[in-house]
Amino acid sequence: MDNIQKGYDNKGYETDIKNKDSNWHTVNLDSRNEKRQIASEGDDYDPYQHRDIKHPIRASEALIHLLKGSLGTGILAMPAAFKNSGYIVGIICTFIVGLICTYCVHVLLSTNYEQSKRKRVPHLTYPELAETALAGGPNFFKVFTPIIGHVTKIFLIIVQLGTSCVYVVFISDNIKNIVDYYTEKEDHIDIRLYMCMILLPLILINWVRNLKYLAPFTAIGNVATIVSFGVILYYIFREPISVVGRDAAAPIEKFPLYLGTVLFALEAIGVVIPLQNEMKSPKNFGRPIGVLNIAMFVIVSLYMGMGFCGYLKYGADIKGSITLNLAKDEVLAQSVKGMLAFSIYITHALQSYVAIDILWNHYIKKRLSSRFTFWEYVVRTCSTLVTFIFAIAIPNLELFISLVGALCLGVLGLALPATIQMSTYWFQTSGFARVRLIALNSFIFLVGIIGFIIGTTISIIEIIDSFSKPKTE
Repeated sequence: MDNIQKGYDNKGYETDIKNKDSNWHTVNLDSRNEKRQIASEGDDYDPYQHRDIKHPIRASEALIHLLKGSLGTGILAMPAAFKNSGYIVGIICTFIVGLICTYCVHVLLSTNYEQSKRKRVPHLTYPELAETALAGGPNFFKVFTPIIGHVTKIFLIIVQLGTSCVYVVFISDNIKNIVDYYTEKEDHIDIRLYMCMILLPLILINWVRNLKYLAPFTAIGNVATIVSFGVILYYIFREPISVVGRDAAAPIEKFPLYLGTVLFALEAIGVVIPLQNEMKSPKNFGRPIGVLNIAMFVIVSLYMGMGFCGYLKYGADIKGSITLNLAKDEVLAQSVKGMLAFSIYITHALQSYVAIDILWNHYIKKRLSSRFTFWEYVVRTCSTLVTFIFAIAIPNLELFISLVGALCLGVLGLALPATIQMSTYWFQTSGFARVRLIALNSFIFLVGIIGFIIGTTISIIEIIDSFSKPKTE
């Protein structure tokens, strides 16, 4: 069923469009790649029982995928985040942000289930969920229904391509760090030239249209990542670490940079809904001792540990990725940088895949009448060029990570889930329950928007200032 057109009554439940009046709104959902099964009348519809999944994944596989998607450049940037917060503030705030992010993901999962049940479809994508929730919510949210789906898609595109930009900087930084050791100082070249060298390989790997062809390389990259983390821990602990000379609390003006980095590191908001949608038993994803809670406990613990220990080890000298602080003259350290550069190179294609899919299938393909394959390759090439151009413009890994985190994840990870929950349950609550619904979600919404505004502003100011500072090796 390609176009599902339904109306919403004043309680947010779906009804036939033929009965609509001025208080009801309509939403069109495009389900180009899946079967949307409409249930019979009744309130006992369970979306989980109507999913048509060709290759469902088990809970253990979902856990591995979620961990794999979260343990990348983000965890390597955590020591730099702790430099901008202080080690005590960093531990406390990382735990708090982790709780809030986990809560917001649970909000998305529960509202996705509720809205899917109301619409009697197996599941909704993130943009569809936002559009459907606001359409069935109070009038002051309904006015945003025509644009909220597009806004969500745009932010998803920005955060996915923004993360790919971070990957370009990360790969180039680590390659430069290795090569600089084997060349004279006067022969050292600018990082932007390394970006130019990897541009063609990046374009070629993003031409892969079927991700199954990347699976063998991804497996190798995963092994390389695990080994690399072990070596990094060896370098951190091979000599005693101490809090002497380290800030327990950094200057407050640096906190937005910390928050942006942590949001970038912790938020897996773009993959959570698709991952649960592919599970054989999706209810296991959000259980108290389920995939999400186990994964977030492990992730937050690892992030706090890496941030705390990495900052104590290197202090104010910590760089945007802890790999750049490893010994330049040791083969073991150089191998770590090389392995992680390769792993992130493979991940660049995976990261860009979501953004390219949205751009191609939702906006560009429908406007073409022929030569689809040719134009898809053009879109893939242009998307890679966009990540390259922004990386060239902002080759500072630490500031780029903070900018991406503040720019999008404050909205996608915090503000939007809060808005969706308020819209979904507005007409099902009253009295104290509604006050609690408004208060809690207003707080999360404000945190997301304030983090978005202040974090983005501070990151941009720091990026501008970085261009006026003298370059150091």
